[in-house]
This record gives sequence, structure tokens and C-alpha cells, in this order.
Amino acid sequence: MSDQPIIPQKQPYVKETKAGTYFWCACGRSDKQPFCDGSHKGTDFAPVKAVIEEDKVIAWCGCKHTNNECFCDGTHSTL
Repeated sequence: MSDQPIIPQKQPYVKETKAGTYFWCACGRSDKQPFCDGSHKGTDFAPVKAVIEEDKVIAWCGCKHTNNECFCDGTHSTL
């Protein structure tokens, strides 16, 4: 297995997000991007838990190389 995630897209997933708990896909294999669908099983990847306290628009990382937990930090522009 590769120690690098698959890059589903080189831009964030900008979504209206309701308050709640989410599991962001870190491996890039999920069919339910940007969220985990269990496709990481058998890899060294695990989803990242994000607790969103209030309804808001979030830019979830789409390149899977962010240094900001699961949120876009612009890293995609350097890939």
C-alpha cells in the first residue's frame, strides 16, 4: 500500500455543513467525498473526526494533503 493518499480533486469541497460530527476521508478512496465510506480498510489511513459546533460553510480538503486537520489550507495549489 502507498503511504500517500489518492488525490480525488485539487480543490476543496466547499459545502454548507450542519452542526454535528463528521468523519473526513484521509485516504482519498471514498465514493462519498469528502467524507469517509470505509474504503480505507486495509490501508494505513484512518478518517479524521471533525466536530462542527454550528451550521456554516466549510472548505473540506479535497487533495488530502492539508496540514490543517481536514480543512483546506491551500496545499492543493502546490501539488
